[in-house]
Amino acid sequence: MDLRRRLLRHGLLLFLVGLVTGLVVPAMTNPRAGLAAHLEGVMNGMFLVLVGLAWPELRLSERAGRIVAGLLLLGTWANWAATTASAVLGTSKGTPIAGAGFGAAPLVENAVYATLALVALTMVGGSVGLVIGAWRRR
Repeated sequence: MDLRRRLLRHGLLLFLVGLVTGLVVPAMTNPRAGLAAHLEGVMNGMFLVLVGLAWPELRLSERAGRIVAGLLLLGTWANWAATTASAVLGTSKGTPIAGAGFGAAPLVENAVYATLALVALTMVGGSVGLVIGAWRRR
């Protein structure tokens, strides 16, 4: 499957997952973090769809394209997963505003925190790749 279509499919699926997440926000340990998880799913899904639509305009080698797409897919899905885990488990280390008044065991806090750190690295790396691909000449 080509990368453009893969990004579009994952974007639409992540958008749907974000909508469904919004339906269960009241049942989460921390509904404020649940709202963040809902928004992450919806916004990251739209982001992947936009990247998929813009993909033909990017000037990336096949290898660079696979790396950029992989970073973006990992980052967007991990973002939704980490914020959802934070909402369900009630962590606050990585999300001190949304998690105010909540806390979990140190192992759980560190796992969510590490996942959010991974999200930051993958999304910055993938975004740098997008900017390079958009600015390169044919």
